[in-house]
Amino acid sequence: MLLSILAVVVIFGGLVFFHELGHFSVARALGMGVSTFSLGFGPKLLKKKVGKTEYALSLVPLGGYVALVGESDDAEIPAGFTKEECFSLRPAWQRLLVVLAGPVANIVLALILCIVVSYGWGVTTLLPAVGDVQQGSPAARAGLQKGDLVLSMDGVAVSSWTALSDRISASNGAPIVYEISRKNEAGQESVTTVTIAAERSERKTIFGETETAWLIGIRTAGLFLNEDLGLIDSIKAGFSQCGSMLSLTWQGFVKLVERVVPADQVGGPIMIAQVIGEQTDNGLAGLLGLAALISINLGILNLLPVPVLDGGTAVFCLWEIIFRRPVHRKVLDYSMRVGIALLIALMIFATFNDVMRLIRE
Repeated sequence: MLLSILAVVVIFGGLVFFHELGHFSVARALGMGVSTFSLGFGPKLLKKKVGKTEYALSLVPLGGYVALVGESDDAEIPAGFTKEECFSLRPAWQRLLVVLAGPVANIVLALILCIVVSYGWGVTTLLPAVGDVQQGSPAARAGLQKGDLVLSMDGVAVSSWTALSDRISASNGAPIVYEISRKNEAGQESVTTVTIAAERSERKTIFGETETAWLIGIRTAGLFLNEDLGLIDSIKAGFSQCGSMLSLTWQGFVKLVERVVPADQVGGPIMIAQVIGEQTDNGLAGLLGLAALISINLGILNLLPVPVLDGGTAVFCLWEIIFRRPVHRKVLDYSMRVGIALLIALMIFATFNDVMRLIRE
């Protein structure tokens, strides 16, 4: 239990802290003033002033915050700072860079974590091994059997189930020659070939949608191979894994808006804490991978064009850059109020889902 709590605190706090570090780094690089950079929220336990900035360790360790000088036009300028250091008085493109730095920092952190996991623990590949053959399917008619391992397709080596699935989907029903490794009852291995033409059929996506695709009627055997990687290959694998997480997370947001994913699947801090706690039993590699996924979710969530989020502020900056005038003050004020209301409503809704999920369990 203590380990789970520690993991939740470190991951929650670390991800939000890294997000704020992105804002802080770009703001300072552009010469903007930062009055406070705090690790955690609430009462300050420790604080030290370096230059004009006060660095603090606060009581609640879940995240952190950066207090920029002159975040709004009517904000009071702290002692020791000048108007030239005010965020609100800087050109829109500079404010845009500072705003986007937080979400970008979360994505960069996810990339680093993916590379670390690839280098430290290698990559796990789902092998192209057949676990089940659907009766009457093209695979069954061609003689493919449970336990077969696909070695190549039309002479091109196949090393993963993903590669196998992609080649089948791209075949457009054209016949493909499969080189198969097969073991008999005595355990002796032989290599044979079968020719299979995929057929149009329906299947469920990971989001529960029904889609039409080229299929041959097989399911994976669920066999995995772990492969150690060198530094260069780990970097490549990290980019690939991070890209997949980005794509999957963005699709999830889109499917939620399209109501493909049920609204009761939306989770909040309770669900995230629960998942982190459960993942602590699966070792450090799984925990780092989960942290990377949460970091990407945090980055994309903050990029949504909702006022009070980084994405909403970015839209206002882009408006000013394109039309060469700031958004009207009243429009800005009202949109911020709406954004805060939406954010509070979302948090209440997500927490309600978390509580109901715990009750059902």
